[in-house]
Amino acid sequence: MSIRGFTALLLAATAAAPAATAAPDADDAIAPFSAHYVASWKSIDVGTSDLELKGDTEPGHYVYTWTITARGIFRLAYRDDLIQTSWFGISGGHARPIKYHAVDGPASVNLDFDWDAGRARGTSETKPVDLTIKDGTQDVMSIQVEVMLDLRKGNLPKTFQIIDKDQLKEFVYTREGTASIRTALGILDTVIVSSQRPGNNRILRMWFAPSLGFVPVQAERSRDGKLEFAMRIRTLKR
Repeated sequence: MSIRGFTALLLAATAAAPAATAAPDADDAIAPFSAHYVASWKSIDVGTSDLELKGDTEPGHYVYTWTITARGIFRLAYRDDLIQTSWFGISGGHARPIKYHAVDGPASVNLDFDWDAGRARGTSETKPVDLTIKDGTQDVMSIQVEVMLDLRKGNLPKTFQIIDKDQLKEFVYTREGTASIRTALGILDTVIVSSQRPGNNRILRMWFAPSLGFVPVQAERSRDGKLEFAMRIRTLKR
């Protein structure tokens, strides 16, 4: 299994979202953070993962970046980091992607969201992309922020439309319950959310910590009930 399989861990991601000129209200704000994770495959540490959420130049707009770095023998095969970035705004308590960029060695994905036209356009590994989008459509990065916002409001939708490279895919999201788990940050009360494509036997589960602003502290992907990948938090800066 390649290190690039970690992309699934965030699935469960320039046209303007509404341009804010005043400070966002409480529903339209999320606290920036940077988190460092260790990723494992079949109990073997194979890489590290870093998430960084920071404010953009306009109030209510953010930049969310995910960097995956292979380690050990996996570094021999995957010398380049996988970096994904989503630019998005928050309006009415929901994330709305503006632009998405991913680079994995020579391969790249670039998407611009034109909400007035209801289209997402760009390129995916040199192939043109032109997809119809509707309110609530996310990229593979902004979806995580949207879930954090929905959990904060206690209103997680059952399905999401997510653009993954050059395809619009539907994912079913389920709030499975709560659990206290031991982490490098201590014992944390968490909310467990699973995501799965209809008819697919792979399930992604993520553990979000309310006390940390619903930052994800753990993720596991399983197939037919068997654990494939895991990602566990090591450090968090607010």
